[in-house]
Amino acid sequence: MPSEIAEKLSTTRVNLMSPAKFLPFLKWFPIRGDAIRADLLAGITVALVLIPQSMAYAQLAGLPAYYGLYAAFLPGIIAALWGSSAQLATGPVAVASLLTASALAPLAATGSEAFVALAILLALLVGIVQLTLGVFKLGVVVNFLSHPVIVGFTNAAAIIIGLSQLNKIFGVSMGRSEHFINDIWGVLLQIGETHVPTLLMGVSAFAIMWGLKKYAPKLPGVLIAVTLTTVVSYSIGFERNSVGRVEQIMDSEVRTLAGDFSGTEQKIGEINQQISAKSAAIKTQEKAEKETNQHLAALHYEVELLRLSLTDLEAENRKRNRALRKFILERVPGAAGESDRLYLQGQTPRDLKSDGHRWRIKKIGQGEIKLVGGGEVVGGIPSGLPSLEVPKISWDLIGALLSSALVISLVGFMEAISIAKAMAAKTKQRIDPNQELLGQGIANIVGSLSQSFPVSGSFSRSAVNLNAGAKTGLSSVFTGLIVLVTLLFLTPLLYHLPQAVLAAVIMMAVIGLINFKAIKHAWHAHKHDGIAAVVTFVATLAFAPHLDNGIMVGAGLAIILYLLRTMTPRVAILGRHADGTLRDVKVHNLPTSEHVVAIRFDGSLYFANVAYFEDAILEAAADNPKARYILVVGDGINQLDASGEEVIHHLVERLRDNGVTLLFSGLKKQVLDVMEHTGLRQLIGEENIFATEDMALDVVYRQVCEIDGNTEFCLLRPASGAA
Repeated sequence: MPSEIAEKLSTTRVNLMSPAKFLPFLKWFPIRGDAIRADLLAGITVALVLIPQSMAYAQLAGLPAYYGLYAAFLPGIIAALWGSSAQLATGPVAVASLLTASALAPLAATGSEAFVALAILLALLVGIVQLTLGVFKLGVVVNFLSHPVIVGFTNAAAIIIGLSQLNKIFGVSMGRSEHFINDIWGVLLQIGETHVPTLLMGVSAFAIMWGLKKYAPKLPGVLIAVTLTTVVSYSIGFERNSVGRVEQIMDSEVRTLAGDFSGTEQKIGEINQQISAKSAAIKTQEKAEKETNQHLAALHYEVELLRLSLTDLEAENRKRNRALRKFILERVPGAAGESDRLYLQGQTPRDLKSDGHRWRIKKIGQGEIKLVGGGEVVGGIPSGLPSLEVPKISWDLIGALLSSALVISLVGFMEAISIAKAMAAKTKQRIDPNQELLGQGIANIVGSLSQSFPVSGSFSRSAVNLNAGAKTGLSSVFTGLIVLVTLLFLTPLLYHLPQAVLAAVIMMAVIGLINFKAIKHAWHAHKHDGIAAVVTFVATLAFAPHLDNGIMVGAGLAIILYLLRTMTPRVAILGRHADGTLRDVKVHNLPTSEHVVAIRFDGSLYFANVAYFEDAILEAAADNPKARYILVVGDGINQLDASGEEVIHHLVERLRDNGVTLLFSGLKKQVLDVMEHTGLRQLIGEENIFATEDMALDVVYRQVCEIDGNTEFCLLRPASGAA
């Protein structure tokens, strides 16, 4: 037996020093042939779900659809290589995508180059935060986001995600403002303008995915829905685009708005050029060190002014862009040699005939208008791999994104680790939260270098991976390789994929996140938990699209409610029960002694509740003026801080001056250590500190009952003494 123990200890030392500690994927090897086949099948199965899902989540994040494929490529492979879960599938997920969109919307126009650059920088920051937490083994920090808070946030986020796709299902525009509810109301007001072919595409996708999930769950419903609707879209010419000029717009108000937008876009371009030129001049002068500090300061000041102007102009154009997308136009073809004319819907002169289509303004640049008159499709996707480059970094942008990066890091990690633990319960695998943090962090950092936005573990795809029989993280490597093949060769096939279908994919995915029973369950567990869940839910909806505010409110409230609970822990006056144990006299209606009070304090003694503890002891002494002993049953006291030590010190002296002895029983080692280090143990007296309450009462019993002959105290006499 000793030899077996020694062998295990030796193996443990080797494991701690082995390369697998730093390269977790080495644990996969050697891999049996049947395991490789299982991982390959699981990888293909997950890829069939991931490819359309990732494109949908990219659009949810406010990015062009193909950025979802970039986020599905390297991050999933890296997370599998450096994580601890064999089945966790990492990539674009709904909640992280929505948080990304809400964080970046105030900083740049959705889908613009600046927006994309910010999303990539955000992925880098998220990765750095997660990697830092993992390196310093601070995975426990995620515990500040309690389960009820996550439940409330997830339910609200799922509703917001679903509602954010309504405009794509109905084929109408949706503005982006500081109030998400107003944006949704604006969509509902346009229901009468629904683009019927778009609605049919979305409803058809819903029907296919729901039907296959119910009647043929083993088939890849998402892929089948995407394939069929893409074929139909191509066959019927679902997409219809055109171009025009600002001057072709007949309505003066719309024409002015479009002209202002185009002119401002030109100014933005000019200012960007000036900033680039001056920034280059600053770098040149700093290297040459020939100019005075005053000259460099002036250049820096000019750049800051230009950036302020740029920010104002971009904010103005975001508002104009939202307004322009709401207008519906009718186009009247021009006669020979004349340009077409664009009228607001319903304002076309009766003697003129339109082309029969409704057009919306999609983009304006240099006086040219890009019009969309059919259903929205994914469009052209660049073939090939994403370029590898370091995101553009500036301290101003880091400051603006840091709080959002922290929220996404914690929420994303909590989602990933919850999924990993749920699967580990089935596979009997050991999950290391800190190693998972490292894996998620490295995945986001590498992803940012390959044009990815923030990613996390996906519940739906991880479940698919597990059910498909994945044995190791190699399945995620195979999934990434299939995404690679798609990027290299298959992107042209995705051109005609309707946006309404991607919206349906997102809505189907988040339906499973809505779980009001979990909020009800939290309420039954503890009213404070229920309050935290409900407040987080309401706050997240109210603050949308700024979801980070909602979860911060919930997390802060949960901490406050926890402190309130610990400030007033349960205090019970104890009496001897018929079964020989000490029980709460109020609950069990037990008699008490006038000469000794046994009181149990169910909480740690720290600065927030020491006053409550002091009041409880003094109240017990006041209610029992004949009591010569007060016994504190300290089994529930787990910690003692300086404030608690100070209060006990004063209580011992104060009660002793009044002829009352303060006794303690059941104190834990960490509490006794504090008493020893501060001299409190000596003040109380070793003779007044006992291992159990019965030992304390037995000693006091002898002194009171046997020496003084006071039999009334025998109400608390230990059972052994009564025998």
